[in-house]
Amino acid sequence: MTMNSKIDLEISQLRRMATAGFFLGLHVRFTSPLITMQSYREDWIEYYTEKGYVIYDPTIRWALSETGHRRWSDLAEQDTRGVFAAAAQFDLRYGVTCSWGARESRSLGSFARSDREFTDREVELIFSLFQRLHELTQPPHELTQPQIEALRCIASGDRHAAAAMKLGISESALKARIASARQRLGARTTAEAIQRAKEYRLI
Repeated sequence: MTMNSKIDLEISQLRRMATAGFFLGLHVRFTSPLITMQSYREDWIEYYTEKGYVIYDPTIRWALSETGHRRWSDLAEQDTRGVFAAAAQFDLRYGVTCSWGARESRSLGSFARSDREFTDREVELIFSLFQRLHELTQPPHELTQPQIEALRCIASGDRHAAAAMKLGISESALKARIASARQRLGARTTAEAIQRAKEYRLI
């Protein structure tokens, strides 16, 4: 099973449990996650952004300072700006937030239901899947120099033939370098590999 297939499997399991939606911010660096995934309603996302709730959201504050998992109901006293009350108007009534990883590469996620609290067993399973996603999406520390050169050529707009000529290699060798870079970065396409390499500051 490929890395992307493993990621898709974990996400599908989380989607089944978080019936009102979820948010994942994986490997937060310099205040921004390298990978973001979410399935909340668009009207909630727009409202949340418009109100600037990210600054006051007790789940975010907790996740950036602690690791583990907490039900939203356990964080209610810290909600001085009424974020949870607003979320409930968009059917996000019950939730759990997870946090994992070192401060320099922290991952956080929130998972919601509209009908009931998550059971203890569900919380443990969500946390386990979340930790797995953190590990699966761990960015590589480096690419090989040939992989970097190949991605840089394509990123600058060169077609395969031109990039191969520039590097003094065959077109098939260039494609092999790009394919190995995609695999290392867990990317489905060359464009995605280039984007991730840039986000990881590898090229």
